[in-house]
Amino acid sequence: MSKLTIPRGYHPKLGLYDTQAAIEVIKENFVKELTAALNLRRVTAPLFVESNSGLNDDLNGIERAVAFDIPDAKADAQVVHSLAKWKRMALGKYGFPAGEGIYTDMNAIRRDETLDNIHSVYVDQWDWCRVITKEERNKDFLKATVQKIVDAVCDTLEEIKKQFPQITTRLTREVSFVTSQELEELYPNMTGKEREIAYTKEHKTVFLMEIGDVLASGKPHDGRAPDYDDWKLNGDILFWDDVLETALEISSMGIRVDQASLAEQLKKAGCEDRRELPFHRALLAGMLPLTMGGGIGQSRLCMLLLGKAHIGEVQVSVWDKETMEKCKAAGIALL
Repeated sequence: MSKLTIPRGYHPKLGLYDTQAAIEVIKENFVKELTAALNLRRVTAPLFVESNSGLNDDLNGIERAVAFDIPDAKADAQVVHSLAKWKRMALGKYGFPAGEGIYTDMNAIRRDETLDNIHSVYVDQWDWCRVITKEERNKDFLKATVQKIVDAVCDTLEEIKKQFPQITTRLTREVSFVTSQELEELYPNMTGKEREIAYTKEHKTVFLMEIGDVLASGKPHDGRAPDYDDWKLNGDILFWDDVLETALEISSMGIRVDQASLAEQLKKAGCEDRRELPFHRALLAGMLPLTMGGGIGQSRLCMLLLGKAHIGEVQVSVWDKETMEKCKAAGIALL
């Protein structure tokens, strides 16, 4: 059985019919806000990539991609985990200049996901990436971009509450920026997830920075693939979720690796064999633009703004029988 939390006294603010209408409003409004704030253009993106291309996101390095063969193409393919590396290749191929970028509706299957209120094997997110200059590879530019995304989320919430006054979700626009090392020093006896919850409960809207490298304790805060984000210039956007009483990650994002940080991180991760893959060869040869980007969870955002207790209330996926029965008994209507 998946891990299930039933919030005490939970009653959805919207029924199934209004929930579908509200999801449409959120997705249309947020895309408008995000593309205007970051100067993005929508592009078509792949559902799968060739297995030997090096383009798939390895996440924490242990998740198995859904793979299949394509006989006519004499190729093996993998369903994407995310499009972190593909977007960068696309920006170079399409000739986007600095200050402009792309976004796409990314759909993925993560077969090894541990299922709970906020995790599903089906992943839907807005994957975005924009070209930056060498001078913009710094924390101040990263923080300014994070604030723009948070403002787009809060503006979308204001719009949804106009159309559906029964929604009572509250979010904070002011972002508290903290590094994973600072978080470890604040809560040395907690796990990484426990630290996130404790800090976000106090500060409400958080950007947790510098994820992937080893901390003073000898362990990383969380796993990050070594070949897309620069571990010194990345982070997660977290909002406090009043319904689940937890920190809800809406986005993982960051300034992408350059030649030096890619080489350093591949060595630290013991993945130097990847240097021979097409994507990595191109990056190390200086053939790809400098970029920043991330993924913003569509279903996560919808459940946060609509005050839902389970991600299955805003997306269709597969759940075990016991979870479905318990949700039904608690008034949690899984789609």
